Amino acid sequence: MPPGILRSVMSFDPENYRKDFPILGRVIHGDRPLVYLDNAASTQRPRQVLESIVDTYENHYANVHRGIHQLAQDADDRYEAAREKVRAFLGAAALEEIIFTSGTTGGINLVARCWGDANLREGDEILLTEMEHHSNLVPWQQLAARTGAVLRHIPLTDDGRLQLDALEELLGKKTKIVAFAAVSNVLGTIAPAKEIIRRAHEVGAVALVDGAQSVPHQKTDVAELDCDFLALSGHKMLGPTGIGVLYGKRELLAAMPPFLGGGSMIKEVHLDHFSPGELPGKFEAGTPPIVPAIALGAAIDYLAGVGLEAIQRHERQLTIRAHEVLGRVAGVRIWGPAPERKAGIVSFTMDRIHAHDVAQLLDRQGIAVRAGHHCAMPLHARFGVSATVRASFYFYNTLEEVEKLGEALEQLKDVFRPRKKVAK
Repeated sequence: MPPGILRSVMSFDPENYRKDFPILGRVIHGDRPLVYLDNAASTQRPRQVLESIVDTYENHYANVHRGIHQLAQDADDRYEAAREKVRAFLGAAALEEIIFTSGTTGGINLVARCWGDANLREGDEILLTEMEHHSNLVPWQQLAARTGAVLRHIPLTDDGRLQLDALEELLGKKTKIVAFAAVSNVLGTIAPAKEIIRRAHEVGAVALVDGAQSVPHQKTDVAELDCDFLALSGHKMLGPTGIGVLYGKRELLAAMPPFLGGGSMIKEVHLDHFSPGELPGKFEAGTPPIVPAIALGAAIDYLAGVGLEAIQRHERQLTIRAHEVLGRVAGVRIWGPAPERKAGIVSFTMDRIHAHDVAQLLDRQGIAVRAGHHCAMPLHARFGVSATVRASFYFYNTLEEVEKLGEALEQLKDVFRPRKKVAK
């Protein structure tokens, strides 16, 4: 590692940020300090985000895009300021390209309905991967059922990497959209997003990126990626639940019919017809998630203060250490690629112990992890396992917490060690 990067890694101290997260100071099960390693499911929130929520409700709340009174103007200004923060955070060209949604799932479904229904016909092909979250599988399965389109999938290697050489066969003139996760929520696999997007464009297809597990952890520039759509969730990046973002290239969004009908998304309404409004309101029918959007802006401010590059480097150190620590525990198998090829997600299984039992016993030690198929049943079927245990990191996690995970697994292994039969 170059000396400059080494100094930067060594200078990053998560303790500088942990004090901002009240929940990280919890003690559970009597005397166990909380070790929160379930960040791929949802991150915790700093005081700055919590205070943003309270301040908006206490001092600035009103419905947006409707009133001319002072509170309405305050709410409008803060809501649209949050949109500008998202635009800058993602490197989008225009505010009209930022659509507030309920989350990544909502954004992907919007594209599948609005773009998919308008552009796909029987025999057209949708290219996904074998490592997708259900939210980037089911909407396309539904679209295929509605249109007669065909689903195809980029396969995985045995160590959880995408087999890009398969693109030669999978991409063609029938391919209309390529949708993939930038980071697998199970394996941590980092997809070569720019290459996949470039290859999709070469055959005339559009590309959608599921950024739920990537945007909170690494710098994302949609202009540099040249993706056509990108969806993300606020609750995975220090923000509240119920808020997400769909980025879309303006020309594509402008051509798409609206998904939901109601207030705000219209220009004119008559008894027998309507005309849709302009972007981004065309896709934000009804009262939007006003306070969550404003709080997402506060979360973006906080992340900008920490620095995405620093976050990514720190998580890489945690991931490397987790592979070292878990690799010493007999009976543990880590799924997915080597640390240098993955994000801060380490999923594993233990011989003779079900994943749910592992998670429950870790919880008794104060360690919060996730167990199950993680909304990725086809991925688990690909590797022949029904469930895995997932430890997932964020910048407020420490190397000491990784060590505690390893120590707890050693103790757990001893609890389940086969006992010698005693002769009668």
